[in-house]
Amino acid sequence: MALPLLDRLGLRGAGRAAPVVTLGLIAVCLLVLVVSPSSGLNPLYGTGQARVCAEERYEQRWGAVPAELTTGHPLTAEQLGTLAAALPGCELPATPAKVPALSVLTSLFVHAGWLHLLGNVLFLLVFGPAVEERLGRARFLLLYLTVGYLAAYGYAIAQAHSPDGLRAVVGASGAIAGVLGGYLRLFPRARVTALVPVLLFLPLRLPAWLVLGLWFVLQWWSVRTGGPGVAYLVHVIGFATGYLTARVATARRIPWRRPPGLGEPE
Repeated sequence: MALPLLDRLGLRGAGRAAPVVTLGLIAVCLLVLVVSPSSGLNPLYGTGQARVCAEERYEQRWGAVPAELTTGHPLTAEQLGTLAAALPGCELPATPAKVPALSVLTSLFVHAGWLHLLGNVLFLLVFGPAVEERLGRARFLLLYLTVGYLAAYGYAIAQAHSPDGLRAVVGASGAIAGVLGGYLRLFPRARVTALVPVLLFLPLRLPAWLVLGLWFVLQWWSVRTGGPGVAYLVHVIGFATGYLTARVATARRIPWRRPPGLGEPE
């Protein structure tokens, strides 16, 4: 798989407006991580085992739980008691005030640690600005949030009765996958600078259809073969939904100002 670093115009190419929404989403995710137990920077959550327990409770409280989304009700204490604790002695308290539908929104800004956040930020920085420029800020934000919701509920329907149905899903990867799908639809021939691991991380300029196509195939393959801990199906649903949404937007001929050198959508 290729690791994308920059699209052909970068964050501020000639004629491109500042990607305010893209940068704003990243800033909110960063702020949420800093104040959460997963950052390791907030002394309120303690250290060691206490922080590990706090992380699990935090994610269960603010993450999207498939069984909660399909029923519309928070998990009961009995259901939470069936989950294996992160560490002995870690208990997950019931959260009767939790609103499952709103938990999808909060889950988009909660990350399980710095690597989780940085991986998502990289893809959003590379592909978000062009899609934001193409659709406009309001439509881009609407796409981001809508795809995030559809990916979460799609995953919930598929996993509600599985062992993972009681585990919280956190992170912006479903919404960001939608941005990737939108980019593929709008700019399939745009050149993306990427590092290729099999070539000793040699930076190459590759067409977007190749970079994103390989990424999608890897996610699809991982749905069946991947281990626990990563909701690959969220990525697949988000990508497909983002692609279709961008296709509809293109069919409706949404007006836009083409940045020089970016190329027309297919």
